[in-house]
Amino acid sequence: MAKGARIALGLSGLLAASSLLLSAQSGAEPGVIGPDAIAQDRAAMVEPLLDKYCSRCHNDFDHVAGLSVGDLKASDLVDGRNAEAWEKILRRMATGEMPPHSKPQPELAQRAAVVEWLDSARAQYVAAHPDPGRSAVRRLNRTEYANAVRDLLGVQADLARALPPDNSGFGFDNIADVLSVSPTLMERYVAVAGKVARAATGLVPKRAFVTTWQVPKDGSVMNGGVPAFNERAVDAFGAGDLPPASRGGTAVRYVARVDGLYDVVAWLNSNTNNETDRLVEDRYSLRVGLTAGEHRIGVSFRRQTWPDESVQFLRNDTDYVPLPLDTPKLLPMDVWVDGKRAGTVQVPSWRMHPRYSQRNYPRDVLQLDVAGPYDAKGAGVTPQQAALFQCRPRTAAEEGPCAQAIVSSLARRAWRRPVTAADVAPLLRIYGAARAGTSFEQGIEAAVEAILVSPQFLFVVESPPPTGISGAAYGVSDLDLATRLALFLWSSIPDERLLALAEQGRLRAPGVLDAEIARMLADPKAQALTDNFAGQWLYLRNLDQQRPDITEFPDFDTRLRSAMATETRMFFAYVMGANRPVTDFIRADYTFLNQRLARHYGIPGVSGTAFRKVRLDPATMRGGLLGQASILTVTSYGNHTSVVKRGKWVLDNMLASPPPPPPPDVPALKAEHDGRKLTARQQLELHRANPTCAACHAKMDPLGFALENFDAVGAWRSVDAGQDIDNTAVLPDGRAIAGFTGLQQVLMDRRDEFAQAFTERLMTYALARGLGPQDMPAVRAIARKAAQEDYRVQTIVRGIVTSSAFTMRRAPALKVAELKR
Repeated sequence: MAKGARIALGLSGLLAASSLLLSAQSGAEPGVIGPDAIAQDRAAMVEPLLDKYCSRCHNDFDHVAGLSVGDLKASDLVDGRNAEAWEKILRRMATGEMPPHSKPQPELAQRAAVVEWLDSARAQYVAAHPDPGRSAVRRLNRTEYANAVRDLLGVQADLARALPPDNSGFGFDNIADVLSVSPTLMERYVAVAGKVARAATGLVPKRAFVTTWQVPKDGSVMNGGVPAFNERAVDAFGAGDLPPASRGGTAVRYVARVDGLYDVVAWLNSNTNNETDRLVEDRYSLRVGLTAGEHRIGVSFRRQTWPDESVQFLRNDTDYVPLPLDTPKLLPMDVWVDGKRAGTVQVPSWRMHPRYSQRNYPRDVLQLDVAGPYDAKGAGVTPQQAALFQCRPRTAAEEGPCAQAIVSSLARRAWRRPVTAADVAPLLRIYGAARAGTSFEQGIEAAVEAILVSPQFLFVVESPPPTGISGAAYGVSDLDLATRLALFLWSSIPDERLLALAEQGRLRAPGVLDAEIARMLADPKAQALTDNFAGQWLYLRNLDQQRPDITEFPDFDTRLRSAMATETRMFFAYVMGANRPVTDFIRADYTFLNQRLARHYGIPGVSGTAFRKVRLDPATMRGGLLGQASILTVTSYGNHTSVVKRGKWVLDNMLASPPPPPPPDVPALKAEHDGRKLTARQQLELHRANPTCAACHAKMDPLGFALENFDAVGAWRSVDAGQDIDNTAVLPDGRAIAGFTGLQQVLMDRRDEFAQAFTERLMTYALARGLGPQDMPAVRAIARKAAQEDYRVQTIVRGIVTSSAFTMRRAPALKVAELKR
């Protein structure tokens, strides 16, 4: 067997080889753990192997990578000692990274036997001594808070932006240990809770005010500035709907506070110079009647009346071009409310500004306003208010019982558990104090605000352990499990069905938990898993901060940036929702494109702004995450690619094998040498001349070189710095790879490692804490189970949800006096 192929076996391959070896030695069936004598032989093999192949570097003096094998004993595996060191050894030996490829290697059978024994011994110890890790009371992060308010009260608002950003740990912003609380943060919670309570109860001013949505000129929101065909009635953000036979415009969601008249105002583009935007002559308005509640409001132009798209802008501010003297014709601009045409406004197809003498042709929307209410009619009751006020008292005697019913129901959902009279009593006192001298609704508003800033809502407070348990693991209640599950899959609180199952003690009944996982992943709220887990795992949240050089990449705009993010979000959501294999993240024959992104990729046959699933031809050199422009852009610099950043991204996110951090005095790469521009390969060859740098770059650079045919915004290229791109490289194990497809094949050969790496990241997010050595046997078991089921992603989700780490909690250690009590 070739050396490269031998190393590529990974843990699953080594375990299979070990099973065959064990079968030959003991006569047992392959895959069945043999007699104790075989296990003892393997244990006896470990210490000599470490001494022969590892101790030269990993000793008390050199202490390479913070590891010394001098004091490690095989008996540690039985007693659970030195778990972190043994997990390091297991991982590095299973992946073939250790011993280094330049050093003597143990035979494959010997390596396989030791790896199998280490894995089995660690799993047996953890099974006998479950350790779900340290339990920390954690705060809801701002996204979870906003989602919980949405699901509790139906209030649709961008509450996350009203709260300060959360700190991150282990790559995610839901980690318990970093979700701190400060007086300033609590002030923000109080302010937000007050606004939410007023909106939920309808106690908002009846005076008219304006709500504004900006539409970028380059069309990053709903075709703004782009005369493209609105093929579907939903934009990339799900913001609203426009009819299929329309062009341009935008659509939004708007909540009318009361019944009344509202002005829908469109500000059309007047000139590319910002100082001439939003002039009164570019303001077009239509008054429409709205009922209290949420509406979808949009404006668009009719396809058949849209001017010839080939007409160019005519300017005379820099390069003089004689301007035509013809008269602009009128275009019908339709205003849509909830999918129905509410009216039409005639607007000129272009307008000349006397200062800049620029004719805009065609026009489009730069800003949409909704102003009102005017002529408000009655109090108006939104569906959300109707759900909150489950009763309306007609007499003073009815107010107390009605308030108790409303507050009890709301507190139960908010606190994710049944509530008692003692729980509700403080809230009713707040209601009573606010009700005195005002109205019933104002009393309820005060109680709602109190619930939204209560510790039981803001923090994940789990039930105390059973009496007498000290320092041991125990199963969490069904109610706590329901909260954990909702935060994991929805970044929110349990819905009524999930909460009811937990209250009835049925959540762990056979088949129920699996059914709930499937139901929750099919729910639109599972989009939170894409936005929050994938957004951080894949660095998608960094895409907005990327600023590609417009000189190097003149075609890049925010519309393309938005399309890049949408492709990856839809791709991830499809893999999760359709229960696809996680190997689709490595290599897939499909993706999601619209015309703008397809043109960027050079893929024909895709027209319009709507995204759709597109079958990929192998010749397109796309498919999987590494062929997507979002990933390729966030792993590049503004004006050039980064072999190192891309290689590190693959190691971090696809193999869970991050390189050590660079030393503080690393010199910058030299872009030129002897007066000539250097390719990325030439720059790194100079950099690796330093032996200190060479060790880490040997792992990262080959992976990055394989992606060099993609430029810094993910477009395909064949030349860099005037030279043909060399996309070949050699991995540390001696395996040669060439280009994008070669890298995909390397990762497919290591798909067991990828499945384990994906499980690690998803489990970190699900548990809201970093993983420790006690978690790794479960990670490996979940990944192996997924491999047996074609690497299906929902197998990994179910494995995490049913793991001891997710379903158990460790009780704090009590002092002797406390135990006696």
